[in-house]
This record gives sequence, structure tokens and C-alpha cells, in this order.
Amino acid sequence: MAQIEFAKLDGEHLLVVLQQEAVNGGVSDIHLSPQKNDVRLEWRLHGVLLTLASVTHAVYADLMRRVKFLSKLKLNITNIPQDGQYTFAAGSRTVNIRVATLPSRFGEAITLRLLDPDRGILPLSRLGFPESIEKTLKALMEIPNGLMLVTGPTGSGKTTTLYAMLSTVIGKERNIITLEDPVEYEMAGIVQSEIDPEHDFSFATGLRSILRHDPDVILIGEIRDLETAQTAVNAALTGHLVLSTLHTNSAVEAIPRLLSMGVSPYTLSPALRAVLAQRLVRTLTVECASSGACDPGANATYGGQMSLPELLVVSPAVQQLILNLSDASAVEAQAKKEGFRTMKEWGEEAVKRNRTTKEEVARVTG
Repeated sequence: MAQIEFAKLDGEHLLVVLQQEAVNGGVSDIHLSPQKNDVRLEWRLHGVLLTLASVTHAVYADLMRRVKFLSKLKLNITNIPQDGQYTFAAGSRTVNIRVATLPSRFGEAITLRLLDPDRGILPLSRLGFPESIEKTLKALMEIPNGLMLVTGPTGSGKTTTLYAMLSTVIGKERNIITLEDPVEYEMAGIVQSEIDPEHDFSFATGLRSILRHDPDVILIGEIRDLETAQTAVNAALTGHLVLSTLHTNSAVEAIPRLLSMGVSPYTLSPALRAVLAQRLVRTLTVECASSGACDPGANATYGGQMSLPELLVVSPAVQQLILNLSDASAVEAQAKKEGFRTMKEWGEEAVKRNRTTKEEVARVTG
């Protein structure tokens, strides 16, 4: 990453340089946060928020005006949050930026999320999954029906993994339809739809509409409520392969979460095929991996990211536990008998293979 003196740039040039440097370095988000005397500039690289510089309020005002103009936000409104987007060219590709403003004590804070197609749509082989997990995920995508979930917190790579899974079946005589909030990356060969709550086009209503379009594979951006959850389960039981995300800390916890929402165990048990939970860990640079002498606490030690997974495949024994409304510990105990490994265990394996450090695994798994 080039060393740029951000504080010396005017607002418009600051935005241009930030965009280009962020794309070149694999940055996911840019944050500008007004303080009393200046504005703090940060960005998220490989999942870690790094402070870059402080800029003056005058420079920030210029940058804010430019961002609002590009993203078609109202320039005169500063007391309520606004959301927008714009694109810019980076070499031969177009990068989309999602813009979010937030009123704060010393002025509007702004977050720019970069959606770079070179980072967002990747084959499964490039996500860093262990070979056995990758092989199982590909096999699961070949089944004709059922529900598969990817779980984890915001920023854990769920959408990237879902797109990678979808890419394994595009062009294989299957009608693939997605329902997203928002559509983050354009994929050829599928139908992508975006929810619009203002016009009553939610995940629940949108999913019912999708089912009238003869889909083979359905991607629902997120399961947020009982109506969406039960409709997804019912779709999985009626001949559709359904993929979605859920916010849980582990794969096993997805089951009690759905049951607590009110999903019937008699429908969830036969519908659920697998749950993949994941986190993103930073990977060692080539130099640090080969020498082993780098400081695990230094950002320069790491040069990329990989997925740290745990994959629960629903066996007949696990199906019975779901029917019995068993708790997460009982499900995990049975899964471990069948070869299930936790994220921490896969993390230990990655440390042994010199892909990352134990400190990094501890940071993301707790």
C-alpha cells in the first residue's frame, strides 16, 4: 500500500485517491468521522479498522459534497441518515460504492463500502476453505432440493461464499433466482432481484413471488423473520434448493435460532441440509509464512484473508434431534461423532499449515 499524505489533499482529490488506494489494497470500507477539531479518516483492511489520518472540516465538507452529488443524496439534509450509491472505474472494471451518512455531534459521519467485482465473485477454490469442506459444499450444491444456510456476523464473507456456491451450478440447466438487500455484485446467467420495503417487496413477499417463476435454485439474502424462514423451509420441501444467511455465532446455533423464530421442527428437520458458519482470518504474507519471524500483532504481517469454516451436514441422527427439540450442545455432540469440526479446530489446522497465526484465530473466534 502506497504511503499517501491524505491530510494534504483537498476534498475532491482526497476522494479520488482514497478510492484508488482502497481498490488497489483490497480495502472493504472507508470511514470518515467528524470530531470536535478535525475529521478522523479510517479504512477496514482484511477485517481490521486502521486509522489513516485526520483531515480538516473544510476538506471534509468538500469531500462530502462530492460524495452526495455522485450518490444523488440531498445536499441540504444533514439531520437524518441517507443511503445512496455510485460507481467509479478501476482499470477495466467498475467498482460500486454504497454510501451511508449518519448525523453525529460534530457533523455527518460517512461510510463508503466498496463492492469490487474482483473481490466479491470468487470461485470456492479461492476462499481458502479446507479441501474436504470445499468438496462437500460442491456436492451439496448438486442436490435438487433442501435448505442450506451460511451464518456469521456482518463482514464475515457470507455473501461472497454464497455467490461462490451459486457459481458452481450456473449454466447447468437450472433456473437461479436471487432476492437480495441490496444486489451487491452482478452475476451473469441468473436473475437477481432487490427488495424494496417501501413498496411492500420484502424478503417474505419477494420469496412468494419468486416461487411463481419456476426456480430450481433460490438465494435469499437473509432470513430475518418467521414468515421468511417458514416460506424458505416450505420451498425447500417442495423441490427447490434454497440458500440463505442467518446471524448466529456457530453452525449448530442456527437450528435453535430457527426453532425459536417459530419454524416447525416437523418441516425444518426434513428441509435443512447443511449449515456453514464462517469467519474471515488474515493470512500471513509469503515472507512471514516462510520466515516465521514476524510479529503476529503487526498489520504488515498479514497480506490477505481466508475463510475459517465449520460445516454441519444434517444427518438422519441430527434430523431426529431437531424433531426432539434438542439443544445446541446435543446437536454438536452428535455432529462431532460424525466428523464435525469447529472453527477453532480448523483454525488450529490453519496455524499448523502456516497460513495464519494463533493470535489471529483467537481474534475472530473468541
